[in-house]
Amino acid sequence: MKTKMFALLALTSAMTAGTAVASETISVSGSTSVTEVMEVLAETYQQSNKNTFIEVQGTGSSAGVKAAKNGTSMLGMASRSLKDSEKEPELKETTIARDGIAVVVNGKNPVADLTKDQIAAIYRGEITNWSQVGGESKPVVVVTRDTASGTRGAFEDIMKLKRKVNGISVSAISQRAQVGNGNGVVKTIVANNPFAIGYISLGSVDNSVKALKVDGKAASVAAVQSGDYQVARPFLVLHKDANTSDAARKFLDWVVSAEGQKVVADKGYISVL
Repeated sequence: MKTKMFALLALTSAMTAGTAVASETISVSGSTSVTEVMEVLAETYQQSNKNTFIEVQGTGSSAGVKAAKNGTSMLGMASRSLKDSEKEPELKETTIARDGIAVVVNGKNPVADLTKDQIAAIYRGEITNWSQVGGESKPVVVVTRDTASGTRGAFEDIMKLKRKVNGISVSAISQRAQVGNGNGVVKTIVANNPFAIGYISLGSVDNSVKALKVDGKAASVAAVQSGDYQVARPFLVLHKDANTSDAARKFLDWVVSAEGQKVVADKGYISVL
């Protein structure tokens, strides 16, 4: 579990007319993809709200939905749309950003463009050698995310990587696929293996990996905004009013304000404004 806590000099050090200013603690947990931008949002917000302490934990989208429902966190994070089974009348959804999912390979891999059908076939285990898609005659090393990952859930939906077993929808991703816990782990595996393929948040792409074109469309913020690059999903923050403090609601309002959305855009994600 990845945990980052942005502490402020609060509690007893801030004094007003001889009285300590009480600190407010806001708990946020869930998607590791949303965590990356949420940490920056929290740090930026705290610079102007010095009696606020925001704790951000990357636990996965499914865990974030549960935390928002049961009140173990004031705010939950999910990097996919909610399943019908997860929705509740009291559970409020706020879209704080949109993000593309980049399909990435090692920089030494000559393959630069795949279709959705080819990607799906790779993840189902039907395409097993790079030569089948114009690459070298080398085995494809498939890297996926854990089943609680919102990135995986969105990727499976977009790529139609679901199948029915006894009437129950299950993942069609090959059981031979390596599993990486978080964008950083997947990126590291792909960066260190010239025959690997994985998928990560577009905002996490850097020079260590190469983002493939999908159906001829490059993975970019502009392409997601225009709808040309369709491997994309929402970043959600979830909460119940009964479990959410005024301070948490104030922070969430700031996140979707022009100031908060500038942070979102500066981090390479897509503003909702």
